[in-house]
Amino acid sequence: MAKTQDFTKMMQDMMASVPMDMSKMQDAFKAQTVLTEKMAKVAIDAAEKSTDISAKWAKDSLAKVGALTASKAEPADYAKVMSDFASASVEMATENLAAFAEVAKKVQMDTVELMLAAGKEMTEETTAAVKKATEEVTAAAKKTVAAK
Repeated sequence: MAKTQDFTKMMQDMMASVPMDMSKMQDAFKAQTVLTEKMAKVAIDAAEKSTDISAKWAKDSLAKVGALTASKAEPADYAKVMSDFASASVEMATENLAAFAEVAKKVQMDTVELMLAAGKEMTEETTAAVKKATEEVTAAAKKTVAAK
């Protein structure tokens, strides 16, 4: 009966002859932390701008509420003040929502820019690493086959 060949020893020899470069792992970790830092900066900047917009909107709204609480001589004056407040509120909402949209647009553009840059860098590094690994594995395989 034919005995199946045990490839375990051959695989162990081949893996032992392929050096592992841990500096690549460290470089990948560093690159990831740099990307994370940049993404966090984008998020923090957006949060700051959004908070500023919200605070301004609240302050402006409270200033308009002051006119509502003032005593009026005629009942029609209350209707006019309410109408003015409603118009001002709609206008403020439109302006502030547009400001929020600009913040979101900037976050989106910055994120896409960061991801494209990271993807390009990763592709270049991966291509170089795969080419190097292929050469090393091929050399190790030839060396292992030649030894037998």
